[in-house]
Amino acid sequence: MSTYVYGITAASHPSLPEGMGGVGDPSRPVRILREGELAAVVSDAPDGLRPKRRELLAHQNVLNEIGAAGCVLPMRFGSVAPDDDAVTGVLAERAEHYRERLHALDDRVEYNVKANHVEDAVLHHVMAGNPEIRALAESNRQSGGGSYEDKIRLGEMVAEAVKAKEAEDGPALESALEGVADSVNVGPESTGWIANVSYLVKRETAEDFLAAVERVRKDMPHLEVRLNGPLPPYSFVEPGPAEPAGTAAGGADTEAG
Repeated sequence: MSTYVYGITAASHPSLPEGMGGVGDPSRPVRILREGELAAVVSDAPDGLRPKRRELLAHQNVLNEIGAAGCVLPMRFGSVAPDDDAVTGVLAERAEHYRERLHALDDRVEYNVKANHVEDAVLHHVMAGNPEIRALAESNRQSGGGSYEDKIRLGEMVAEAVKAKEAEDGPALESALEGVADSVNVGPESTGWIANVSYLVKRETAEDFLAAVERVRKDMPHLEVRLNGPLPPYSFVEPGPAEPAGTAAGGADTEAG
């Protein structure tokens, strides 16, 4: 039987939820694997696990239960090891790393910020800031729309200006928020967002971070800024004792909403 891994914490954690229900239908009982100063919260891995809402919530509920009383290193949904021995073996092998991560992430949460351009707003922004584009647009308007070549040229100029604005706004958003976070993890560029950044934030300074997000929204109204959190610090754990199991994991965060 494969072993499903929810998270890693200290063996001395005051509230390890042994016996509660985890993923699967029926849900698999959660149990604890201890190795030295560390513990892994696991259950048997059900066959054919898929990232459905019920399963995502079950994964998240186990992590919420652990995290309510102390730091946990969360594994992403679908993290499966061959068996219990494989889990404890990695805990032993990487004990120093996990102890360091537990210390570094204690009393901290993750916020993920994604941003894209609001199409009409960024076009207005580009037009207002580029006299050449404005002049060509006005010339086309006065001539009844302009020639085919002029329309193509205007479209190309606008597209280039928008692309340049994307390259500018992503780093600008990142730098505007990094000063109120302990650590930053930039997501892959091929996500469809001009910015996809995770921030590690102390619980006690979370209000400062949220206020900084609101300032970004006010200062950059041509951006649609989406905030998700607080979350367990998925982006700051580093590799866990199990690789995600094929399409069951999908690399997805446990966002059930």
